[in-house]
Order: sequence, then structure tokens, then C-alpha cells
Amino acid sequence: MAIGYWNQVQAAGFEVPSDRPLDDLTAELTTMLGSTDPEVRDGTAYPALATWIERGVYDDLLIGLGDGMVAGLGVGLGERGTDTVFRRSFSALVLAECLSRDNEQHLLPGAKVMEWGDRIAVWFLDEQDARGFVPGKGWAHAVAHGADTIGALAGSPHLAGPEHAVLLDVLAERLLQQPADEPLASGEPDRVASATMKVLRRNTLGTDVLEPWIHRVAAAGNPFRGPVDDDPFAPTATAQAFLRALFVHLSLAPDPPLVRPDLLLVLIDALRMSNAPYL
Repeated sequence: MAIGYWNQVQAAGFEVPSDRPLDDLTAELTTMLGSTDPEVRDGTAYPALATWIERGVYDDLLIGLGDGMVAGLGVGLGERGTDTVFRRSFSALVLAECLSRDNEQHLLPGAKVMEWGDRIAVWFLDEQDARGFVPGKGWAHAVAHGADTIGALAGSPHLAGPEHAVLLDVLAERLLQQPADEPLASGEPDRVASATMKVLRRNTLGTDVLEPWIHRVAAAGNPFRGPVDDDPFAPTATAQAFLRALFVHLSLAPDPPLVRPDLLLVLIDALRMSNAPYL
């Protein structure tokens, strides 16, 4: 359908049109998630699907919708600098909405949530296109959207401490594998920190797990580890940005996890060690 049709839907507050089957509308919106036009993708397809999920339109169809988004994570996976990133990235964002709806309404079996979680983690670590804003095409933001999805997954009642530890490892690995010549510079460290906070707020992990996790990231974010032949700040920038972002999120959170006092001390120690000449 022409974008004019969807503009009318948007103007009507995203009421579900009655002139076409929901399956057809969903299929079209799913295709639109991969559009290179930000008005179509960000301005229409994503908010329409997110609104209908929030309003319960898909409550009886949530498994099928989520499975479709999981399939979208594999479209062009492994490519860099191509337009397929939009379908993957925005499929992840809609999948986060599906998970958030389930967290509130308990619509999905645990096995399905775990299956989606496995697929999310594989995609997030295999995603090769970490561009943030693409001139002329808008936000790709796969790392940010992936972090949002993991944050939604962390809120699932089907996950407990062992799964939460795995989610933190996935977030750390995503940060540590970021190429030095492609620093995350479009707010991604804060989005990963936000996802981390959602894991921490579940209050299932203690400092015995979190302290080595923090120091693993800090070791990769320390540019002062001895003589080097190249710029040491480039390969450590992403990890360092995350540590600082997490410190801010943890310090200012109005609803902090129980572990905040101890974890702040661990973070301060990690930041001091990785910024020794300044601190």
C-alpha cells in the first residue's frame, strides 16, 4: 500500500484498520521495517506494531508475531554496510515489545521465551553492522536495539539468576568485540548500560558474579597497560564509555538494585585502575 494509507492510520491514532485482514496489515508492516526510508520504518511501521502490541491486538497471536521478528534477525546477517541492517535491527526492537508485553500479561510459555532469547543472543553477537545513524536513511542502531531487546528479556519471569548472568556476558562480549576503528558513538554504551540495569534490578546476582564481570570489561578498557606501538585509546574506547555510562546509571537510578552500594565501589575501583594517570 502507498505510504498515504499508513499516514491515515497514523493520523487516526493507529487504530487497526477494518478494511483489511490483520495478517495482511502485519505482513506489510513487517516488510516496511526493512525500508531505507525512516518515515516508513521509524515513523510508521515500528510505532504501528508497537502500539498494537501494547494495546493487546496481538495477545492471541504473539508467538507468531515474535517468530516473524526472530526470522527477521537473520535477514542478511553477516553483511556490513548494506540496507539489510534495518530489517534486522527493527525486528529486534519489535521483538523487545513482544517480550515486554509478555512480561506484563504472561502470554508466552517459558520454552518460547528461552528460544527467542537464544536467537537474540546469537544475532546480537553475530551482527556485523554497528552503524548508528546512516545519512539519508536514518537510524540503523543494531547494537542499541539489541541491548533494548536483551533488557526486555531480562524482565521475563521465565529467567532467573543463571540466565541473567548469561545476558550480562552477552552484553560484555558485544562491547569487547567492537572493532577499534568503529567505536560505538551513537549512544550505544548508555543503551547497553540501561540493559545492564534491567538485569541488575532483578536482584538475582551478587558481587561474586558481578565483580569479575566488571573487571573483565575494565581490563579491555584500560589504555595504560604498558608500551604500545599504536593509539591505545581507540581499542579501549567502547569498554571505557560503557563503564562510565554504567557508573552514571547506577549512581542516579531512582530505583536501584539492592547491590548498588557494593557495585559502585567495584565500579569506582575499576575506573581508577583503567584511568590511573588521572585518578
